[in-house]
Amino acid sequence: MFKVVFPEKVMEFEAPLSVFDAARAAELVSRAHVAAEVNGTVVGMTQVLDADAEVKLLTCESAAGKHVFNHSAAHVLAQAVKRLYPATKLTIGPAIESGFYYDFDSEIPFTAEVLAALEGEMKKIVKENLLIERFELPRDEALALMSEKEEPYKVQLINELPEDAVISFYRQGEFVDLCAGPHIFSTGAVKAVKLTQCTGAYWKGDQNNKMLQRVYGVAFPTKDELKAHLEALEEAKKRDHNKIGRELEYFTTVDSIGQGLPILLPKGARTIQILQRWIEDEEQKRGYLLTKTPLMAKRDLYRISGHWDHYRDGMFILGDADDETKECFALRPMTCPFQYQVFLNKKRSYRELPMRLGETSTLFRNEESGEMHGLIRVRQFTISEGHLVLRPEQLEEEFHGCLELAKYVLDTVGMLENCSFRFSQWDPARAGIKYEGTAEQWEHAQSVMKDILDKLGVKYEVGIDEAAFYGPKLDIQYKNVFGKEDTIVTIQIDMLLAEKFGMEYVDSDGQMKTPYIIHRTSLGCYERTLAYLIERYAGALPTWMSPEQVRILPIGDEHIDYAYEVKKQLAAKGLRVEVDDRNETIGKKIRNTQLEKVPYMLVIGDNEMNADTVAVRSRRDGDKGAQSVDAFLADILVEIAEKRR
Repeated sequence: MFKVVFPEKVMEFEAPLSVFDAARAAELVSRAHVAAEVNGTVVGMTQVLDADAEVKLLTCESAAGKHVFNHSAAHVLAQAVKRLYPATKLTIGPAIESGFYYDFDSEIPFTAEVLAALEGEMKKIVKENLLIERFELPRDEALALMSEKEEPYKVQLINELPEDAVISFYRQGEFVDLCAGPHIFSTGAVKAVKLTQCTGAYWKGDQNNKMLQRVYGVAFPTKDELKAHLEALEEAKKRDHNKIGRELEYFTTVDSIGQGLPILLPKGARTIQILQRWIEDEEQKRGYLLTKTPLMAKRDLYRISGHWDHYRDGMFILGDADDETKECFALRPMTCPFQYQVFLNKKRSYRELPMRLGETSTLFRNEESGEMHGLIRVRQFTISEGHLVLRPEQLEEEFHGCLELAKYVLDTVGMLENCSFRFSQWDPARAGIKYEGTAEQWEHAQSVMKDILDKLGVKYEVGIDEAAFYGPKLDIQYKNVFGKEDTIVTIQIDMLLAEKFGMEYVDSDGQMKTPYIIHRTSLGCYERTLAYLIERYAGALPTWMSPEQVRILPIGDEHIDYAYEVKKQLAAKGLRVEVDDRNETIGKKIRNTQLEKVPYMLVIGDNEMNADTVAVRSRRDGDKGAQSVDAFLADILVEIAEKRR
C-alpha cells in the first residue's frame, strides 16, 4: 500500500503509486517517473486519473515509459525548430525503438551546424521546465487552430481522422502540436539529448509526395545515461556487420546485381555451410525428414494457400499476374505449400504422425529498396524451414520440441542471451483483411498456444496484429548491437491451411481427420544469423564455425615444406587450415592473421622443424608455446566438438 499526500487529502493505492493532476502534484512525484499505466492503458502524467483506477507508475526503464519519454523529446525538438525557423512546417514526430525522429518541411537544409543549434535550443526549453498540457478540440476548432498556425500537414491529418475521433493537442509554452500522446508532465525531465542525423523521407513514405527532412535523436533522463549510450553506439559501429563483414571479406554487394542480393564470399559461404550442415544433422537426429522442393510455382498453388491474396505485392512474379489465359509463376516467399505436397503424396495413417519435414530453403521476397540492410534484410535468403504435420493431441509435445531445438541452437551459437519472446496474436479488427478464419478458430488457436507457453514457463510479451494470416506464433526476437529487435526464429500454430489443401489422415478409429501444422525454424535466416554472429563476436567467430580455423606461418622459405606437412596432418582431421607462404616478415604475417581474426596460428622456424613441433598462438590466450602436432590436434578437436565459444 502506497500513500500520496495532496493539498486536499491523503489517498492510498494498491498500485505502486498514483499521480493525479501533475500541475498540482508535481512536487510529490520523482522526475524519474515519466508516465502512468491506468487499468492497463498508458497515459501522460498531466492527465487526471480516476481515484478508483489501478495505477502503476512508469519510468524510462520500462518500454512504455521510454516510449512516452522519447515522444516528448520529439516535441521538444519540434518546438526548437519552430523557434529558430518559424517558417518550417510540422508533420509527424514519433518515438522509435532507438530514440525518436521528427519530419519537417523546411527550405533550410538541416546541416550539422543546424542540428547543433537545435540541440542548444532544446537545452534551453528543457531548462525552462515547461508544463506539458493536454487539451481536446472539436473538429472545426481543431482545423481552425492548425490553419491559423499555417500547418497544412496537421490539417491533412485532422481531415483524415474518423468522424468520431477524439482530437487532442499538447501545449508546452508557446508551442502546440496535434498529438494523441501521451507525454511526460514537463520538458524539464529531458535532461540529456543528442540529435544524431538528418535524412530524407517522403511524406507518408510515398515517393510521389514531397521529400521532407527527418531529424533523428536520442534522449535520456541523465547526462550519464546519454554518455553511456553514445559510447555503446560507437562500439556498435565498430561491430556493424555491414562494415567488418565487408572488411573481413564475408560478403559484398554489386550495383549491377541489385539491392538486397549480397554475394557471399568464400568466408561467408563456408560459415553458412557449416551452420547449415550442423542444423540438418541436428534435425535428422530429432526425426526430421529432409525435403528439396522447387523455387517457384504457378499462382494456382499460392491461391490455395492464401499467399496470393496476402503476399502478392511482396512476391517476384514471372508473367502477367492478371492474365488468366496464360501460365503465371512466382518465386516462393515461403516453403509451406510446397512441403505439404510431401504429405499429400499418398494416403497417410495416424501412425505416420508426427511427420517432421525440414528443408534448407531459398526464399525470395520483394522488399522495399529503403528496407535493405547488409545481410539482415535481403531479397533472396536461405532459411532452416520446417513443417510438422501432427494429430491434435501431439501439439504440445511437438511445440515443446520445436522450442527446445530453437533454444539449443541459439544458445550454442551464443545468441540466446540477447533474445526475448513475443506471443504474436491477430487483431480482430482486421479479420477478413489480413487474417483468414473465424473468430472462434482464432480464439481456440490462441488459447491452445497460451496454455502451451504458460505450461512451458515461457516469459513472453504479447504482440497484437503480429500473427501470420493463418495462425498465432511465438517469435523469438533478437536484439542486435544497435539495440534494434528483429525476429530470428518463429514457431507457428496453424489450424487452417491443412483443410485448404485437403490434408487428411486415417485415425485409429478409421475416420478421416484433418491434422494440425506447426511452421517453425531452427536458426531462422542464415544470412541474417551470419550478420548477427559477426556483430556478436566482432568478426572473431568461435573456432568451430570459423571459416579458417588455423593458419600456419613459416618464418623462412626453408620452413615451407614442413608447414605443408603439418597442414596435411591437420586437414586430414577435418580442420580448415591455410599456409601463409608469402615472402613477408613473420611479424607482418602474425599481424595479418590477427586482423583477419583467425583463431589459431602456428609459427614454424628451425626449432619447431627440428623438434617436430609447432609454436601455438591463440587468438584468445596468446602465446601457448611449443606443442607437438598431436597435442595441438587433441586440444582443438575437443574445442570444436564441444562448440566452445
